[in-house]
Amino acid sequence: MNGREDKKSNNLFFLCSLIEYIARKTKNKRSYIVNQIGKKELTHIYEYADIYHSENIDKVMSELIEKCDINDGTYDNLSNCKYNIPTHWDIGKVYKRLIIQLGKTQNRDYIELLIEVYNSWISAKIDDYNSSMYYENESYLYESYLAGKVLVQ
Repeated sequence: MNGREDKKSNNLFFLCSLIEYIARKTKNKRSYIVNQIGKKELTHIYEYADIYHSENIDKVMSELIEKCDINDGTYDNLSNCKYNIPTHWDIGKVYKRLIIQLGKTQNRDYIELLIEVYNSWISAKIDDYNSSMYYENESYLYESYLAGKVLVQ
């Protein structure tokens, strides 16, 4: 992997992790966070993620919440979790891998794919930490996403 692609991957990882972090702190579905931030701001964060990543994540989160008018919600997928809760970095990696795989095969912009994935059925499945979806391998998630349903293993 060349340096350019590695930076894109790292930036996408940071952006997905930030979305997860904000969603947890504000108790919102990930789709709400993505839609409130919007494509223009998502693109900006993605392009400058290496700079944002060097800042305190709570500061970045607070500024985005205010700038994008993100209100507190009632969605809490953490308190009902019966098992170890994955970190926001863990979940960011899951979304990053799926988006990169889709980008490779569909030759589409990562931000467009990010918006699509977070607004799809698979987001609710990944965010159910009592299921096994969030720790499935990337090819299984990819094939399930394309099929539009959880595949039988």
